[in-house]
Amino acid sequence: MKVVVGADKAGFDLKEKVKTYLKGHDYEVVDVSETPQADFVDSSLAVTDKVLNDKIEKAIMFDEYGVGSAMASNKVKGMVTANVVEENTAHMTAMHNGAKAIAIGAGVVGEKLAYNIVQYYLDTEYAGGRHQIRLDMLNKMI
Repeated sequence: MKVVVGADKAGFDLKEKVKTYLKGHDYEVVDVSETPQADFVDSSLAVTDKVLNDKIEKAIMFDEYGVGSAMASNKVKGMVTANVVEENTAHMTAMHNGAKAIAIGAGVVGEKLAYNIVQYYLDTEYAGGRHQIRLDMLNKMI
């Protein structure tokens, strides 16, 4: 599976650790921030652009708290990004919300928890069905 990652200055170190984790688990990693982006808006939009234009199914954004990246990314029509701080939300947002990306805050989530969150997210497929109605409603808003 191909996974896009990106980070600003505050999330860069955790992104690098997660990137190593992903490669060690045979994921193909596309890193849009080989050096830290100056701002979470830049890094999250670079991830979003790669996901939407290259049709990549899963992505992970990193900043200080995760909230900023999720907010910036969700401004783009067709993108669904969730700020995630624990495993169950990572699982449910992938399954019920069809999240194309998750945002993780390096100032909130430690390394081991980040690995768990990422794995729960990547292991979960979108359920579709009744949940698609909500995604369609969200896309009409933007």
